[in-house]
Amino acid sequence: GWSGGYPEIVKENELFERYYRELGIVPAGEWGAFMAALREPLPATLRITGYKSHAREVLHCLKSKYFRELRELRVDGQEVEVPQALSWYPEELAWHTNLSRKILRKSPELEKFHQFLVSETECGNISRQEAVSMIPPLLLNVSPHHKILDMCAAPGSKTAQLIEMLHADMNVPFPKGFVIANDVDNKRCYLLVHQAKRLNSPCIMVVNHDASSIPNLQIDIDGKKEVLFYDRILCDVPCSGDGTMRKNIDVWKKWTTQNSLQLHGLQLRIATRGVEQLAEGGRMVYSTCSLNPIENEAVIAALLDKSQGALELADVSSELPGLKRMPGITKWKVMLKDGQWFEEWKDVPPNRQTQIRPTMFPIKEEEKLKSMNLERCLRILPHHQNTGGFFVAVLIKKSPMPWNKRQPKINQKLPQRAEDTVETAANLDEGTENITEEPALADSEESKEMQNLPKSDTEQSKIEGVCGPPPSKKMKLFGFKEDPFVFLPEDDPLFLPIQKFYALDPSFPKMNLLTRTQEGKKRQLYMVSKELRNVLLNNSERMKVINTGIKVWSRNSDGEQFGCAFRLAQEGIYTLYPFIHARIINVCIEDVKILLTQENPFLSKFSSETQKKVKDMAMGSIVLKYDPDPEKPDSLQCPIVLCGWQGKTSLRAFVPKNERFHYLRMMGVEVFKAKRKEEESEGKTEEEAEGKQAQPEEGMDVEDKKDDSVTKMEAETGEESSNTPVESSAMEVESKTVDLDEFSRNANNHVSQESKN
Repeated sequence: GWSGGYPEIVKENELFERYYRELGIVPAGEWGAFMAALREPLPATLRITGYKSHAREVLHCLKSKYFRELRELRVDGQEVEVPQALSWYPEELAWHTNLSRKILRKSPELEKFHQFLVSETECGNISRQEAVSMIPPLLLNVSPHHKILDMCAAPGSKTAQLIEMLHADMNVPFPKGFVIANDVDNKRCYLLVHQAKRLNSPCIMVVNHDASSIPNLQIDIDGKKEVLFYDRILCDVPCSGDGTMRKNIDVWKKWTTQNSLQLHGLQLRIATRGVEQLAEGGRMVYSTCSLNPIENEAVIAALLDKSQGALELADVSSELPGLKRMPGITKWKVMLKDGQWFEEWKDVPPNRQTQIRPTMFPIKEEEKLKSMNLERCLRILPHHQNTGGFFVAVLIKKSPMPWNKRQPKINQKLPQRAEDTVETAANLDEGTENITEEPALADSEESKEMQNLPKSDTEQSKIEGVCGPPPSKKMKLFGFKEDPFVFLPEDDPLFLPIQKFYALDPSFPKMNLLTRTQEGKKRQLYMVSKELRNVLLNNSERMKVINTGIKVWSRNSDGEQFGCAFRLAQEGIYTLYPFIHARIINVCIEDVKILLTQENPFLSKFSSETQKKVKDMAMGSIVLKYDPDPEKPDSLQCPIVLCGWQGKTSLRAFVPKNERFHYLRMMGVEVFKAKRKEEESEGKTEEEAEGKQAQPEEGMDVEDKKDDSVTKMEAETGEESSNTPVESSAMEVESKTVDLDEFSRNANNHVSQESKN
């Protein structure tokens, strides 16, 4: 039938059932439950970001309010199950419910909960991620000092987890580690940037390369160039995706064994390139959302075989207690899409030997097979914990790969400072191998030639701290042309007024500031960690960088008259705050509510303490800090840092819309953005609808009506308005309604000017 214009997809595939029955990956007696689970829609899962200091507040808000409201609720005749914490995820930070995505989006009863999820997701406080997808980052055992490579990172939910782990201690603004997130698809790289940007980290870089030939990067260690080896690598390779049938139902009709046969070679090449770049003692997690041993155990066995003992599978059976898993298998067969089986490579006829490769078959030597410990791999089956299907293997690198060789030991310069000693020793421990494959040789020869040549434009750019797009024609890749990354010179006159205005600490790492323009006015200042600066400066020719750094300051055309042309940006305030010693106003919770619910409140609206602090302060950009009161456990128990602007007679916050909503929710203020109805109900005229919209709602803020006064005041003070419009919303504050329509219109009026800037 053609219901809704599209034929219903039948969840049957005879070849799929025949293949997996024969391989025996499902325990005896569980086949019916396995197939039944695959035919059911995937439950919605969400993860609360663990590195932000207010993760506990988000969790408390979810449990005490939204989950409570779901009890005894029925949607389409189905009783809504109250979300349950995933038993194996640490600290109750991941939850699942029987609500499908479709029901969440379409049901009026769940609109509040859905809006909460959307808004908090955009803020970066919640990630709507499939449960099994959360496993690989957890098994990487990341520490804040680790250098991490995510080889096939888009769309970025696992990358976000890795960034969170780097920032486990929120008191450290610049962890020593970093994440380099790579994807081969240029367009998907921008999706990756969007995901990473939500977390506001100075330790993430998005690059665009083919993972199977991702270049060796160099870093400067104590004045010497060395190859960068990663402590942790996530290798979540492209796969046939038959573990995602519950979510992507078109897999049912498209599935054949041909998909896995075509992907096996690419998966092995990517995994091989990964272990080449792994430091000795480092850990690499290989994962797929496929159940097929050709994409899983066959790849791992081939990798272990050619590593000749350099790699071993880690035993992770004691990690993630509560996670039900099946061990890896040691025997399997290869099947063509026409149903023909092959047990050994020698059985494959010559005309099939391009489709089927020797590495797809199990190892025949019993001793070698036993030493590989393939049972240490883990396969997640959908019916065990109501999830998708997944495969994970954790590899440890014990020594250099046999096709690599050790570099001769170099006499290191003696470090002058104690911290240098620690850093150098750590880098030496990571190994000094040099890959001797052709690309690496070409790189080294090229670098030697460049050292011997007179200083070219490229070399001059390096000296000036410019990391531009690759200069040579052969390196011009597809996709958009990226702006260069230009580090601020040490003597840049731009920085002195900023340093003075905000009384920046002498320890502030100003060398890590960069812009995206070589000529003209610098409009935005971004910041990266010291380690990523090292990577950027030493690899501009061999690496296509899509994005890095967080925005910390924005040029404000009227700011110069107040002593500083740059105002603080909310995205980077948690990174900057530890270094700022001036322009800080401590505010109480009531003041925060005023700042977040009113567009441009007069100073008279704030507490007397705040008014006193502001009185002697010059106009311009400020920091608004809220510290929780431990004696009031019912109030918000996490610190808040907001960017603001002090005018002659007013005080305002420069905070993105969804972040405003987030803080208000945490303070117990309900924010519910009603969906705009696409069509008015029958019988209502357009004029009637407009007339209704024009009527002021009860409880509207009197100050918001004084539009002329506000405009005049802005003209006097030269304040720059928020670049984050708040959409038409209805907000319930202690059961009273505060209308934000006026707030929305005021903010929208200023967007165009900000966009031009």
